[in-house]
Amino acid sequence: MSGTYLGMPAFPKAAHEAVHDATLRGNLRHATQTIRAKREKAVVELSDWAALREAGKRIKDHTLRHLDRCLVQLEQSVTAAGGVVHWAADADEANRIVADLVRATGESEVVKVKSMATQEIGLNEALEAEGIRAYETDLAELIVQLGKDRPSHILVPAIHRNRAEIRDIFRKEMGQWGRPAPDGLTDTPAELAEAARLHLREKFLRAKVGVSGANFMVAETGTLVVVESEGNGRMCLTLPETLISVVGIEKIVPTWRDLEVFLQTLPRSSTAERMNPYTSMWTGTTDGDGPREFHLVLLDNGRTDTLADQVGRQALRCIRCSACLNVCPVYERAGGHAYGSVYPGPIGAILSPQLRGVSSEIDASLPYASSLCGACYEVCPVAIDIPEVLVHLRERVVQGGEVTSRGNKVVLKPAKGHAAERAAMRAARWAFGRPGALRAGQRLASRTRRLHPRSLPGPGRAWSATRDLPAVPQEPFRDWWQRTNGGKGGAK
Repeated sequence: MSGTYLGMPAFPKAAHEAVHDATLRGNLRHATQTIRAKREKAVVELSDWAALREAGKRIKDHTLRHLDRCLVQLEQSVTAAGGVVHWAADADEANRIVADLVRATGESEVVKVKSMATQEIGLNEALEAEGIRAYETDLAELIVQLGKDRPSHILVPAIHRNRAEIRDIFRKEMGQWGRPAPDGLTDTPAELAEAARLHLREKFLRAKVGVSGANFMVAETGTLVVVESEGNGRMCLTLPETLISVVGIEKIVPTWRDLEVFLQTLPRSSTAERMNPYTSMWTGTTDGDGPREFHLVLLDNGRTDTLADQVGRQALRCIRCSACLNVCPVYERAGGHAYGSVYPGPIGAILSPQLRGVSSEIDASLPYASSLCGACYEVCPVAIDIPEVLVHLRERVVQGGEVTSRGNKVVLKPAKGHAAERAAMRAARWAFGRPGALRAGQRLASRTRRLHPRSLPGPGRAWSATRDLPAVPQEPFRDWWQRTNGGKGGAK
């Protein structure tokens, strides 16, 4: 594995290493700019795009306000249609439920539809520990899995790989997972896609258990929806005898009619298509059609804690289109692995610290992984104000990290890494409240200006590595004003 997720360096260090990888930057620049340009053309075709965006926002906000009732209704609808609903409070519980369900079938392998939720909880690794092998069937996810890598983009997980790298991965690894790559495989897209198709076809026809996520769940009918572009999802959802879907509780919409909005905005924002080539919907089980057993695992894993935050809960509107990644100047240069999460880019910078907390070095650094330019908000199809949430989370990081107990008292432990900032702010407050001390300090700084360093020492070195410290003027403003205006109307 690439060593991402928890335990990896904080974003500044990981990004510093990534920006020196010329191949990575070239891959990212080409891919993000191409997707961005196509999306712009697809969106301007709709004269009511702004209205659809507002409708999506309102539907999601309404659902989050009434999430408890919607989830109960969903459970009732799924159960009535022949499915079984399981509730998972965290990743460990979700992984345990899925492993138990697979073992109950007597099978030792599963085929998977691309799923952010299962990546979030580390399902593949959990199943492997139980002796169950999970095969990714999305082309990009297959590349990542065969390459012993991690996804670096929500929509295109292998965006950091070019065709030559993919060819080498297929040649070297495919035979270890099933049908080997054809002899003489080149890096042309058609040959790479054909090699993947032949490799996966055996698994589709053999597998008895399928695992998926879902883009949407309809409380009214108990229907789940998966949209995709390759057809692998359709195979995983229809051929196996048992289907297990792991879905975050925020993916719910109240009514069937609500899908009208999102099935217009999601494909245009993600793949720049008017509609997805494959839109699969299923409601429970049907005799003689599709899987005989259907299990829905509803995943919390920090979502109810996020819901409790009046500002941060916006992140739960996300429909995983990845448009914010493709316009983000930080993501384009640093790549997805630097974020240490299955959710990279701007949405990851606000979602991961809320789902996981800000006690770790990587999560405390994510709210700062942004220039606050606002491009992410402008393209978001559900109007998540990501800059607002970033600033909100920065405040949380600075004000405090972990809650600890001392005797009978509960104490908020100061966040790591910001002691110097707090000390500087206290010193500035003291100086600005004392004009005489401020004037003396300015005069001293001007008279010793030749001795001042051009960069900051210690922790401040990272800030001044790419910029010079502002030069101290030869004469403080107050002295200049006093000298040129003779003290008339002079500054205090």
